[in-house]
Amino acid sequence: MSNDFSIFLSIGGFTITKYAVCILTGALIAYGLGRRQFTKRGYDPDILSDYFIYLLVLSILGARLWYVLMSLDYYGTHLNEIIMIWQGGLAIQGGLFVGILYSYSFFKKKGIPFLEAGDAIMPGVLIAQAMGRWGNFFNQEAYGTEVSLAFLKNLHLPDFIIRHMLINGSYHHPTFLYESVGNIIVFCIIYFVIYRYVKIKGVAFASYFIGYGIVRIPVEALRTDSLMLGSFRVAQLISIIFILFGVSLIIYLIRSNQSANDV
Repeated sequence: MSNDFSIFLSIGGFTITKYAVCILTGALIAYGLGRRQFTKRGYDPDILSDYFIYLLVLSILGARLWYVLMSLDYYGTHLNEIIMIWQGGLAIQGGLFVGILYSYSFFKKKGIPFLEAGDAIMPGVLIAQAMGRWGNFFNQEAYGTEVSLAFLKNLHLPDFIIRHMLINGSYHHPTFLYESVGNIIVFCIIYFVIYRYVKIKGVAFASYFIGYGIVRIPVEALRTDSLMLGSFRVAQLISIIFILFGVSLIIYLIRSNQSANDV
């Protein structure tokens, strides 16, 4: 990997990586989308100011902790690298678990229904994840199995993507791009379809888990660096749980809504 390719700005001994810029940019977009949705729902959007800072920090720590725990064979003998998050190694699903727990506690204290807050916030998380995958691209990580140059050209990708999919002498699937595009598509479905046509509280929140899980499972199957639990890819297992959770929640919400209307 070219060091210059991964660096956004370097002044003296101070360096900002493109990985960090992508993560922060995605988080700020998600924050802005969340504020917009809170305003539409009649809540003070400034509620999200303190929430956002703590959520960002805790989610990054959760993502790193999850990655390290799933890679103990390596980090057990490289303890000094545990804090080097600028080199990559954030498992988003770990960040989601921590973020949701924090969010539940935060909004309960504020007296805001958790599912309504989730409806407002979770679609924006998809944009943050999409941006984060570009951070993986600049770090030349989270790529897929080997492919031919002709395969990449047939995808009509920009030259700079094709060039940097040449890793260790071979071209690879741009899985970062597959997942990034997939997350944006799911975002658009939730933002422009579910928000508009589905008025049951919590459905947009549940749809995040279904959509993200559906995108992640096939993309993860192509990756060469999956976190493993025995012979199973951890991200695929969690994605299946996410899908089952989302479907179950939507069924519950629809039935609850029907029961309320029948009263």
